[in-house]
Amino acid sequence: MTSAKPAPLNRLRQLWREGRPTFGAIATIPSIQTVQIMARSGIDWIIVDLEHGPIDLGSAHAMVTATSGTPCVPMVRIAANEPWLAKAPMDLGALGINFPMICSRADAEKAVRSVRYPPKGDRLWGPFHAPFRWGVSMADYMATADDDMICMITIEHVEAVERIDEIMATPGIDLAVIGPGDLATSIDKRGLPDDPEVLALMARAEAGILRSGVPIGGVARTAEQANRMIERGYVALALGFDWSLFQRGIAASFDGIKR
Repeated sequence: MTSAKPAPLNRLRQLWREGRPTFGAIATIPSIQTVQIMARSGIDWIIVDLEHGPIDLGSAHAMVTATSGTPCVPMVRIAANEPWLAKAPMDLGALGINFPMICSRADAEKAVRSVRYPPKGDRLWGPFHAPFRWGVSMADYMATADDDMICMITIEHVEAVERIDEIMATPGIDLAVIGPGDLATSIDKRGLPDDPEVLALMARAEAGILRSGVPIGGVARTAEQANRMIERGYVALALGFDWSLFQRGIAASFDGIKR
């Protein structure tokens, strides 16, 4: 008699299937305490940033572990679309990899194969610490590993927008997010995410992702913006970086104080 397959560890994919919006933040500060506070503040996911911040793998492991005991799902953004960069974060317990600068179908296929074991992909075996993070046996971790791991790609270059349909036709993408900062930079509009040309590119990327049926994510800087994006079909919204959320919180603390 074959035993039943264990329940998935990652709740995000089911929420997205149901069209339910989820909210997260990007952690750039190498701090266990920061992640503990964020994970217990109502967000659904945290992306530990190994692309732009001073976080190393040891800190990333501690930050992933710091989400324990909460519903918050830890994921990791890597510095480039390379399987060897995705390998260790998964083996340390992250349940998703955010791949930057996906500009072609070949890029997307490479990302998809990085997060799944053969025969579906090329992930190498060695999840020595992930089962401890999730409180399961190695066998149970392996049984749901392919289903648990989120392949999140970022559309953040004008070339990606030009090829959006071929990219989004790639099987195995779990979430496609639009990165306004790098998208603006790619057309020499750095620091200008609200420039009309940038907004037009974002609209084209958004339309392509929505056409594909793949869950879509993005950045919402205000509640009003978040609500508009949810109405358009977004299911994963980053509310900010840790540093920007701190800045906003401190600024709000001064509201009404006479100085």
